[in-house]
This record gives sequence, structure tokens and C-alpha cells, in this order.
Amino acid sequence: MFIELAELWKSNKLTIRTIQHLSMFGIAMAFTIVIGIAVGIIIYKNKKSSNTVFNSLNVIQTIPALALLVFLLPIFGLGALPTIVASVLYSILPIARNTYAGLTSTGKDYIETGKAIGLSNTDILLKIRIPLALPMIAGGIRIAIVFTMGVITLGGLIAAGGLGAPLQTGIHLYDKQLILLTGVWVGILALALDGIGALAEKLLSKKYSYGNR
Repeated sequence: MFIELAELWKSNKLTIRTIQHLSMFGIAMAFTIVIGIAVGIIIYKNKKSSNTVFNSLNVIQTIPALALLVFLLPIFGLGALPTIVASVLYSILPIARNTYAGLTSTGKDYIETGKAIGLSNTDILLKIRIPLALPMIAGGIRIAIVFTMGVITLGGLIAAGGLGAPLQTGIHLYDKQLILLTGVWVGILALALDGIGALAEKLLSKKYSYGNR
């Protein structure tokens, strides 16, 4: 059984597919984190726009991931680019929402202390609000990890490569072993990445938890 799975892994180039998959995932997550945090900060500074922005992001999330990929095809063509763009669009909301929530929930005593020692609003944002919001931001990133992994896997349907390609091949050929091997491996990767996110969230929570405020 092990030998058969090893041959199946080798014949379908799952090592290369895994590298492709994680590369797209890493690029998508990097953009998602930067954009999500930036959106959260912008909304915090312009609270009147929060409903409009969050409603727009909610609308994007109501679109099925496969439909979003198809919608982006005429703009970006086949391959990794529309997959990464779709992943970013799909995953911004949890990070932006948690960033905004973390910034707005900072304890008043910390803000008053910052003002008392002469910190400007920008200093308070950078040195107090953002650090204390990090545990919530990490929680949003964990959710984004799950969304991104799912969309990147679907990218195999539009020639993006990654682990979605052998999974699609297995479905077309009704190769149960290939479907099971690839599906389980994608699940393991997702759990491992979520575990890393959980560890980061735990460490940040210990350092910046509400109990320490």
C-alpha cells in the first residue's frame, strides 16, 4: 500500500505541486495580511465608511469561490494570477474586521496613559492600539488561512497548478487513490498552517491579552 502511494505521489509530481501550492498560498497570504490590516486601519480612522466597506467585503464573500475565479478569468486569464487575486479578495474581510475590532476595543486607561505622557494620536495608534490588537488580528489571519487554502486548491480548475491539479485529475479519471492522497495531503497542510496560526495567536494573546491590560 505504501509503495503504491509512493509511486502515485511520484508519478503525479506531488512534491512539485506542493511547492507550487505553498508558493501561491504564501504570496496570497502576504498580500491579504497587508491589505487586510491596512483596510482595518483606514476604516478605524474613517469610521463613517465602515458599513460601506464591510458590506462590500461581505458581498464578495457571498460569491462562491469558483464563480469568483470564473469572473476573474477574462481580466487575468488562466493560471496562478486570478487564483491569487481571488484568494486575496475572499480573505480580506476577517483580517480587516478583526483589525478594526481590535483597534476600537483598546482599553481607555491605556489611551489616557498615552495621552498623559504626551503621545500623539499616531503614536497611540502605532505604539498602543496596534500592539494590543495583534491577538485579534492573528485570529482573523487564522480564518484567512482556511479561506486561502480552499481557493488556491480550486485554482487547479483554471490551470493554476498546485495540488488542485492532481485533485482535478483524480476526479476526471475517477482515481480514488489519487483523490484520497491529494485530499488528505491538502487537509494536512491546512491543519499544519492553521496550527502555526493558532500558536502565533496564543503567543500574542499571552503578551497582549486583555488580562494584561
